[in-house]
Amino acid sequence: MRQAKGPQFTLFFKPIIEVLKEKGGSGTVAEVIDRSIEKMGISESEQAVTLKNGQSRVRNQVQWARLYLVRGGYLDSSKRGVWNLTEKGMSLDLKTFDVLATFRQVQKIFMEEKQIKDQAEPFIDETDEEQIEPQDHRAKLLDLIKSLPSEGFERLSQRLLRESGFEQVVVTGKSGDGGIDGVGVFQMNPFVSFNVLFQCKRYQGAVTPSHVRDFRGAMMGRADKGIIITTGTFTLEAKKEARRDGVPPIELVDGEALVQMFERLELGLVSRTTYDVDKKFFEDFKR
Repeated sequence: MRQAKGPQFTLFFKPIIEVLKEKGGSGTVAEVIDRSIEKMGISESEQAVTLKNGQSRVRNQVQWARLYLVRGGYLDSSKRGVWNLTEKGMSLDLKTFDVLATFRQVQKIFMEEKQIKDQAEPFIDETDEEQIEPQDHRAKLLDLIKSLPSEGFERLSQRLLRESGFEQVVVTGKSGDGGIDGVGVFQMNPFVSFNVLFQCKRYQGAVTPSHVRDFRGAMMGRADKGIIITTGTFTLEAKKEARRDGVPPIELVDGEALVQMFERLELGLVSRTTYDVDKKFFEDFKR
């Protein structure tokens, strides 16, 4: 990836806005991040690099870029899994957009308000990169899952599949079985069901297309669909390989999606509601 005049994550300012404009002003987190990485031409090896906490370095940079664009007024602060351009973002001329000036403007705001004091120090150079979010329940849950032994992660995946509607889920865990860790059946309705094979990977980094191809080779003739569950991430090429035409599709569940499934099922989590005051909301009423 080319060098930025400021922190490395500022290279994603323009791609994020460009992607959202192409999508009509909004897009899911996965869509925007994947397409931004693709626009930047980031290699598979770069996508596989992780921070000390196991988070994808590149995806962390995109999240930092999004944080600065929100504070700069170009994106809204919605946390519902969809990124949206504001009116300011939609009308922005990317040809004249001063990335470095935007970074400095937002950096000044952060320094004055000290809003990220307990999360990470504001970026000075790329060696300062840290996790974008504080140590919340999501990070703790993922760390806990990563700490499980292989057999434990396989049994946990089995429980997750059962809770999600799969039947006859069995962990095989056979060595030399092409990486297949278990089998199951998904009953769509009384007339239609699918045989499914799944693989569990406790990864810190990214799963590559070669892993997807190897898994598909092992499942050929044995199941209608495959699932790869990982605590890490998938590279863009791995995602493309999973949905390639003419071959059995493979569903990919990365660490973020894994945590979301635990939340949706309230599995291993105790829900509670807390509130923080959004001071920005009240600013318009002070005028």
